[in-house]
Amino acid sequence: MNIFGKTIRLFFVDGTPNSLTTAELSNWTGIGVRVPRIKVREFSNRTEFRKPGVYLLIGKGDNNEDAAYIGEAEVIADRLISHIANKEFWNEVLFFGSKDQYLNKAGIKYLENRLYELAIHAERYTINQNIPTRPELSEAEQAELEEFLSNVKILTASLGHKIFESLEETVEQNETNQLILFCKNGAGANAKGSPSTEGFVVYKDSLMMETEQPSLNEGIILERNKMISDGILLLENGFYKLTKDYIFNSPSRAAAAILARSASGPIEWKTEEGVQLKYLEI
Repeated sequence: MNIFGKTIRLFFVDGTPNSLTTAELSNWTGIGVRVPRIKVREFSNRTEFRKPGVYLLIGKGDNNEDAAYIGEAEVIADRLISHIANKEFWNEVLFFGSKDQYLNKAGIKYLENRLYELAIHAERYTINQNIPTRPELSEAEQAELEEFLSNVKILTASLGHKIFESLEETVEQNETNQLILFCKNGAGANAKGSPSTEGFVVYKDSLMMETEQPSLNEGIILERNKMISDGILLLENGFYKLTKDYIFNSPSRAAAAILARSASGPIEWKTEEGVQLKYLEI
């Protein structure tokens, strides 16, 4: 399948990225808008705010984790002003609409449901809300909205939030399959992972050493402790077991967390045949 480049046009209405930003893709009738919570009322009379669309309230949850609320509205501004009064956690909103009359009530409810599904699957943000209902649409209507959805994903990531991108979308692929590497030791640690555009993904059910060695970096000790408190690591038969895919910012950090000691990722991560990562990066 051919992959084509895309051009994104960002416009900072006040000349800075700290106010209203609009985002458009070439040859697309949709538009994305990012605006801080404290600026919503100031810009609420703009045309983009007076149309139907889907929106993402972005902020922090009770444990300081990334959190979001996904919704739809026939008049975006009215719904956002209501959320200012009723929802405290958010400090920024992204919303998406159409520059023409393309989106109707059924269309924005379909997009709301699909965005919710994508966010839940990606597991990057806490999404604490009921499952939005999905309307019955024709196959042709769904196909058009899925194309709209793909552009929403691109713009959301470009505006700084990878809420809809699953970790598997970031891992390195060659022409035939995904690159899977292994990190093990004789004491029973056993993990598998893949290089990622964001660092290194270690996959669910990988086993990490429980006892930490003196050489283990303090920052990695703190990260492991947070993983334990968040339920991402569970103690099982003398090892910590990953309960979900997890991304580290480098293969060395991933290897050190698994082996619970200082470790070089390019050396410790190997293919099933024993080829070290350092030889694959040449």
